[in-house]
Amino acid sequence: MKKTVLCAVLSSGLALCGSALAQDAGKGFYLGAGIGQSKLKDACTDLPSGLSCSDTDTAWKIFGGYQFSRYFAAELGYNDFGKATASGVISGVNVDAKVEATAWELVGIGSWPLASALSLYGKLGLYYGEVKSRSTATIGGASGTASLSDTNGNVTFGLGARYDITRNIAVRGEWQRYHDVGGSDTGKSDIDVLGLGVLYRF
Repeated sequence: MKKTVLCAVLSSGLALCGSALAQDAGKGFYLGAGIGQSKLKDACTDLPSGLSCSDTDTAWKIFGGYQFSRYFAAELGYNDFGKATASGVISGVNVDAKVEATAWELVGIGSWPLASALSLYGKLGLYYGEVKSRSTATIGGASGTASLSDTNGNVTFGLGARYDITRNIAVRGEWQRYHDVGGSDTGKSDIDVLGLGVLYRF
């Protein structure tokens, strides 16, 4: 009988803790940061033979937002996608090239709680991005460099999961796509980011 009462008390306490955590995670401002891997999907397509190319790099972001309820938040963030690089020899000319991309984003986040501390979420919003490219060609002792840049805006969307460690601290893992980043001078590419982040609620 005592064991049964103790189990009931513990169960009630755990349920109250879970309920309190869910309520505390319901509203308020938050800040966070994340790191992951980016892929500039079209950066290495249609390149001349003789060039080696890498279209993945380390990406990072900082973000802040407001959680209106357990189910919806609005978030502003800044992303550095790293760079894609290519190098090699074409017809006796040494070629080195890189493309770097960054973007600001404003997204809405819809969450689906699975448990008191675990939620799945989806993102949808807009970004404003900048792409910079730089290429250098060297033959003998002579070299030339060309630099180009583009800015544009488009749609971004993603999926992820969030786990609330405490009422103030949460971690999340996500995939996000930025559609057609770039322009006519640098070319356009979808950018995918697979990353982990941590956020702090005030």
